[in-house]
Amino acid sequence: MDTNQYEKDLEGLGAFGIASKTLKLAKKNENHNSFLNAGRGNPNWINTQARLAFPRFIIFGVKESERTMLAGNLGGYTTLDGIGRRFDDFLDLSQKEDAFIKAFLDYAAEVLDIDRDALVKEFTDAILGNNYPVPSRCLVNIEKIINAYLQATLYHGVSLAASTQIFPTEGGTAAICYIFNSLKKNGLIKKGDRIAINTPIFTPYLEIPELTKYEMVKVGLAAREDNNWEIPLAALDVLEDESIKAFFLVNPSNPASRALNSTLLKRIKEICAKRRDLIIITDDVYGTFVEGFQTIYAVAPYNTLLVYSYSKLYGATGWRIGCIAMNKQNVFDDLIARLPEEKLQSLDEDYSIVTTNPRSFPFIERLTADSRSIGLYHTSGLSTPQQAMMALFSLSHLVCHDCDAYIESTKKIVAQRYHSLFEGLGIKENSTCENAKYYSLINIYHLAEQLYGKKLATYMQENFGEINFLLNLAKKNGVVIMEGVGFDAPSGTLRVSQANLPDDAYPKIARRIKALLKEYNDKMTASLNGSDS
Repeated sequence: MDTNQYEKDLEGLGAFGIASKTLKLAKKNENHNSFLNAGRGNPNWINTQARLAFPRFIIFGVKESERTMLAGNLGGYTTLDGIGRRFDDFLDLSQKEDAFIKAFLDYAAEVLDIDRDALVKEFTDAILGNNYPVPSRCLVNIEKIINAYLQATLYHGVSLAASTQIFPTEGGTAAICYIFNSLKKNGLIKKGDRIAINTPIFTPYLEIPELTKYEMVKVGLAAREDNNWEIPLAALDVLEDESIKAFFLVNPSNPASRALNSTLLKRIKEICAKRRDLIIITDDVYGTFVEGFQTIYAVAPYNTLLVYSYSKLYGATGWRIGCIAMNKQNVFDDLIARLPEEKLQSLDEDYSIVTTNPRSFPFIERLTADSRSIGLYHTSGLSTPQQAMMALFSLSHLVCHDCDAYIESTKKIVAQRYHSLFEGLGIKENSTCENAKYYSLINIYHLAEQLYGKKLATYMQENFGEINFLLNLAKKNGVVIMEGVGFDAPSGTLRVSQANLPDDAYPKIARRIKALLKEYNDKMTASLNGSDS
């Protein structure tokens, strides 16, 4: 196959599709280098405390079940009366996992005002997985715990836990799918609607609106490299335009890893005060990697639906645990109430199979019902063991009195790797507090100019796209990274993950990138000398 045509074909796959194609090349690279995949965001650390607590509830739960029924491997049900006392007797406080459980039970009772017996029963049954999620949307006490966690980590001093409702989902990606689906079904977005997106951005936010089911018009609020990958303040003015139905963003951004600063948050708050009809969807999975982070939800809770995932911070991508959070008073419910009567009657007909008053059926419950095609609303909701794991991760932070050493360690890990990469490449680091440092965007043309002059940068731009560079980096040097165009970043931009490789990999990646650039320079020199082979 013609090389240029192959590269053009790859461009149609998107960033993640291209990365998957380079994996085999990198594993069998020509220079027999160690295989380094810095393409995906899966971290190479895990939280151990919450995980160790999980099986303790399984052991206790099985013992509880045997109190009411026992026939070989057949156990019975658990009982509420006295379960907290029996659990205290079960715990061995000399074991760190049991000491943690005792600490979070005390915290839940004293700070969150949760009944101890009720919480032990809820956790035990949830982890045993012996019943459907009841209520379907979220278990009662686990919702309180998740709310407390989100407030502690994302709201930056704003108190919203009491007025926020939670819908746990199969990770942040499922949340995105559910949200788009329910927005469309409930008439809140339709084909041809204009939506603002902070770019560069996680590819599904670019790809889903283009699907034939949605066919929306994207308006990019482009963050620029010369502005530290922050949205220009003036770019937010477009949100005052009433033709813009919604604003979708990842904050801190993926792939640029920049959080919105206080000036941008203030401007968004001002706009939302004027535009009570503006829908905002914010995906804040990387928020905990930024010191003093504050979500848009904290400054504009009425307009904003918050998506959060535990996957990156707690090394839990395989658990598939995340959530949708929204205020009890919100733009979604109010917009639904103002829909044309014909549309409302159509929605009434669908939702009447699960509620006697569909006009008062809130959007967050519609999300839950829609996730199971409405008819299976009674068996909807995230699996109870997954909900319990979310709560355990949340509690591992909430019981920290002053500083969460675990979260601080994760920040140090990505910061050190970021430093090693940039030092190795000879690129100036971005030290602003809004930089999460989870990912890096490297402009390969700028780096080529820095190392060899503008002539090489021009030569590469005119003759080779970033796909060519990625293929050669994998094929020759064994490194997989992602191209940035698929995230709507400028041509020549590459994304490196600082999460998923050992610390010593990042200087190696820098050296191999520079070695490949030298090859391009040598090829250019040979070409100019008339000896290009």
